[in-house]
Amino acid sequence: MKLLSWNVNGIRSCASKGLLNFLKKANADIVCLQEIKGDPSFIDFSKIGYEASYFPAKKKGYSGVLILYQKKPLSIIKGMGGKEFDDEGRVLTLEYTKFHLVNAYFPHTQRKLLRLPYKLAFNKAFEMFCQGLRKKKPVIIAGDINVAHNEIDLRNPKQNKNNAGFTKAEREWFDGFLKSGYVDTFREFVSSGGKYTWWPYRNNCRERNIGWRIDYLLVTQDLRKKLVNGHILKDVRGSDHCPISLEIKS
Repeated sequence: MKLLSWNVNGIRSCASKGLLNFLKKANADIVCLQEIKGDPSFIDFSKIGYEASYFPAKKKGYSGVLILYQKKPLSIIKGMGGKEFDDEGRVLTLEYTKFHLVNAYFPHTQRKLLRLPYKLAFNKAFEMFCQGLRKKKPVIIAGDINVAHNEIDLRNPKQNKNNAGFTKAEREWFDGFLKSGYVDTFREFVSSGGKYTWWPYRNNCRERNIGWRIDYLLVTQDLRKKLVNGHILKDVRGSDHCPISLEIKS
C-alpha cells in the first residue's frame, strides 16, 4: 500500500500547477492533503480513480484537510469531537479493517508564539484522540505537524531556537508523542540531515535548500515491521511544501 501526504497550501492554487497530473503519476492508494483552504469539489477526482472526503474550516480560505482513496473506508470521522479545534478543519480520519488513517494539519505557533497555548492544547487533544483509536486497531498518521523534531530537521537550528515550530515545548511534546508508541517512518530509512519538506518562499530558500522537515508519516509501533520505504519528494512543486510518501505492507 502506498500513502502520500502533502500540504498543498491552497488546493485551487496547487491544482493550477499540475496537482492532478502528479497524483495520476504517483498512483498512491491513499492521498492526504492539508491546508486545502476551501471546497475542493471543483475537481473531479474520479477521473484519476479516487473518491474524496474533506473537512473544511468554518473560516473561508483557511486550513482544511482532504483524503483521496481508492478503497471505500468502513467509516469516516470528521474532527476530534471538540468545537474549539474542529471549527478549524484540522483532523479527518478513515477507518479500515486493519487500521485507522488520520490526516492532520496542526496549528502554526505564529510569530511571537501567539498561538503556542492553542497548539499545545490541540496537541494534547490529538494525542488523546489517537489513544482512543489505538485501542481498536493500529494507527497511521499523515500530516503537517508544524514542528521540526530535531536539529537535523531544519537548516539553521541555532538561529531558530525558540522560534515557532522549533520551541522547546513543541519539540518536547512531539518527542513524548513518538515515545508513547509511534514511529517517524522517514527516519526508519534516512538518518542524515538536509532533508526538508517546507521552504520559505523568500530568498530562493528552496533552491538553496534552506528548509524545515515539518511534514510526517507516523505509524504505531505494531506497524513498524510492515514498513517498506519512505521518501521526501523534494522536486515536486506546486506548494511551499513538497509531498512525502510511505510504502507499507497491507
